[in-house]
This record gives sequence, C-alpha cells and structure tokens, in this order.
Amino acid sequence: MTGPKKTVLQTVGVVLLMGGLAWASVPFYDWFCRVTGFGGVTNTAETGSDVILDKTIKIRFDASKARDMAWEFKALQPEMTLRIGETGLAFYEAYNPTDRPIAGQASYNVAPFDAGAHFTKIDCFCFTEQVLMPGERVEMPVTFYVDPAIVTDRDAKYTKHITLSYTFYEIDMPETAALDAAPDTTKAN
Repeated sequence: MTGPKKTVLQTVGVVLLMGGLAWASVPFYDWFCRVTGFGGVTNTAETGSDVILDKTIKIRFDASKARDMAWEFKALQPEMTLRIGETGLAFYEAYNPTDRPIAGQASYNVAPFDAGAHFTKIDCFCFTEQVLMPGERVEMPVTFYVDPAIVTDRDAKYTKHITLSYTFYEIDMPETAALDAAPDTTKAN
C-alpha cells in the first residue's frame, strides 16, 4: 500500500485513536478525582466514623443550577459546625414551578479541594437522578462526616471550613418516570 491509501488509513487511525481517548477521558478523570479527592470530589461510606474528635469544623452549603434548569434549588441552612468525625445531616430543597415533569441530576464538589478526600457522604440525593412533577417541592437530605484523618493530612490539616456545593442539571426523563408521568389513556371519558 502506497501513497494516498496509506495516508487515508493513517488519518483514519489517528481520528479513531483521538476519538477513543476523548471517549475514555471522562470516566478516567471521574475515577481519578474519586480516588485522589482532586477537584473536591468526596468519598462515600456505609456508616459514620468510629472516631469523633473534640476539634470542630464549619460546613457551608451552596446550591446552584444550570442556566437552563427550571427548578428552584437552595440549601435550607447556610452552614453548620460539627466535630470532626461527627455525622451531619443537611437538607436542600428543590421546587418545580413548571407545568411539566422535570428530571435532574446534581453534580457536587467540595472546597477547598484538599478537603475533598476527607469529606465522606453516607447518603445523598446526588447519588440518584431526581424527578419532580409539576408544582412539586421536596426536601433532599445529605448525610456526611469529615474524616478525622484530615487533622494529619499535610495539605488539609489547617482547614477551618469546608463548602459543599451542588449544581442541578436537567437530564432526559428516565423511562420509568416518563411512564409514570404519561397521561392514562386507558380510562374511558
């Protein structure tokens, strides 16, 4: 194979390689952030910490939404102070003021970024997609603790406050929710 055919095959190969790398970059970056806490990504646990220190830390709660998200979304308390290792429970509120069902998914991060690896969620509304019917208002909990290892972390040990931020984005309606929201056409008038 020579000339133009070889060049075309090489170009197609480069395009396929670049496409594959672009496709794999999102899950790889997500995995990297979860493992290292980079970018304020948090950890998860089944239960609270076994150790609770006498040292306290202030947790601030932030809520925002994507520009095209029609919901209203807010933290129900601006902040709380917890002992490091103590389990905290905070609530966010979402409201769908529209006349249509809307599905949403929350992305999150923690600031400062160094504290992300020590912020541990036990349960969170952000773990699943949310569907709000027209006019529906819900309170959504997040249960968490700050890992006591933060006090010995070279970069995070001087952290006095942590900000937990959520941003809601509209997503495609899950199939089960779409079926639940569809009008019942089997009833006779």
